[in-house]
Amino acid sequence: MFYKIFIKPFLFLFSPEKAHALTLFLFRLLLKIPILGFVFKKYVKPKSSGNTISFCNLSFRNRIGLAAGFDKNGQYLDVMPILGFGFIELGTVTPRPQKGNDKPRLFRLPKDKALLNRMGFNNLGVDYLVNQLKAFSRPKGLIIGGNIGKNKDTPNDAAVDDYLFCFEKLYPYVDYFVVNVSSPNTPGLRALQEKEPLTYILSALQGENNAKSVQKPILLKIAPDLELLQIDDIIEVVQITKCQGLVISNTTSGRDKLKTDKLEIENLGAGGISGEPVSEISTRIISYVFEKTKGTLPIIGVGGISSVKEAKLKLEAGASLVQIYTGLVYEGPFLVKDLVEGTT
Repeated sequence: MFYKIFIKPFLFLFSPEKAHALTLFLFRLLLKIPILGFVFKKYVKPKSSGNTISFCNLSFRNRIGLAAGFDKNGQYLDVMPILGFGFIELGTVTPRPQKGNDKPRLFRLPKDKALLNRMGFNNLGVDYLVNQLKAFSRPKGLIIGGNIGKNKDTPNDAAVDDYLFCFEKLYPYVDYFVVNVSSPNTPGLRALQEKEPLTYILSALQGENNAKSVQKPILLKIAPDLELLQIDDIIEVVQITKCQGLVISNTTSGRDKLKTDKLEIENLGAGGISGEPVSEISTRIISYVFEKTKGTLPIIGVGGISSVKEAKLKLEAGASLVQIYTGLVYEGPFLVKDLVEGTT
């Protein structure tokens, strides 16, 4: 309640991108103040059940992860684990640094408990992320994922080279990979979800993975706006290429059933919507994939999780793990503790 009454109204005075940076600056500052930092760490830390969750041959200390996009460059690895996440997914990262789309490119939709973004894979490049990971003293039990994409100016027929480049660079430092071909904010990217290019990319990545002495799980992140036949194709490709699982789902390009005024949405322009509006869609796809594959395909559920109830819906639908991002914006840092303790 303290976050909602005092902190959130203050942060919402700033643009979402500025608020994001300010939040993490203040969080880091708080942790450096001896008494306040100690008290915060004590009360934010979830109670551990002592049980671990096996997923893709990895052992997770709990089911709650930080979704890709929150810490693209690994700049907040020193603070985010303190909230109690079982795993943190970094990225989306590309081979070369890129600025992303023009600002403003991130917008709040408070009536919908949602965000609209057209960030465009803004990041400092894979080499920067590698250096951050090299310098990181990882807490015991924390799993790290690497979400990889292609540069905006890389044509789709050469996209595989970008994914392979990021895979090779990050391989020594992350525990699993997520292939992002489903962001709506890089022109033409979602075309890579089609059967032929997707098979080519995943086969190439698995070929490199199989050549290693230790193979690391490769998962595919999909859009929530796919038709069932497209999902069927993706399941087939994932099974043929022996990809280890799916992350369901990315942001939605749909604008249906929003509480925010239609004209306001139109004025904001293009972008993917995260948060509450994608919750039901992503859960429905999780359920479909779980039933279609008879539970043999591991799933990470993401989209609109801001309460224990919503997390449980995704877990009951067939996800083994869940991730949050937008929920943190609207509910605050203690959401992680609530979710960890509520899903043990």
